[in-house]
Amino acid sequence: MPTPTKGPRLGGSPAHERLMLANLATSLFQHGKIKTTETKARRLRPLAEQLITKAKRGDLASRRRVLTVVKDKDVVYSLFDQIAPRYANRNGGYTRIVKTGPRKGDAAPMAIIELVEELQVAEPKANKKTAGRKAAQQDKVEALAPADEAPQSRPADQDAEAPQSVSGDTVAARKDSDEATENKA
Repeated sequence: MPTPTKGPRLGGSPAHERLMLANLATSLFQHGKIKTTETKARRLRPLAEQLITKAKRGDLASRRRVLTVVKDKDVVYSLFDQIAPRYANRNGGYTRIVKTGPRKGDAAPMAIIELVEELQVAEPKANKKTAGRKAAQQDKVEALAPADEAPQSRPADQDAEAPQSVSGDTVAARKDSDEATENKA
């Protein structure tokens, strides 16, 4: 059983607090950012991050768990299909709290809680060393393959170009350079 929150609840009973946080989470996912008191924003942050983490899983059980908190099916759909994929490479820290000035009527400290915008999903860059190693491995495989198992060639009426390596050298150019190095030795 979860440990109850110490101190006063936000607005009354624990049930009212849960409903209020669920409504704040719904508004956050619907609009991307909301302005609320600093205390409510701090209480909302862990709940919103847990819901996004569940949405990243994307399975039916996670969708049902999120639906127990966020009652609006359109918001749940946008959470699973638009918001969660943006944070695929991020392990946490989906929200940001920015403090603003005090509220005019009662001087309560106000804050804006917003979803952190992930610009783009970064593609892993190919390493130059691994590309060179793969090309060398491919050359070894070609050299070790028997000639009778060579792939079927094109018909004679089609012009076939000489294969090129990753560096751009043709087979004939490589043979010439290999013979030149053998003659020097």
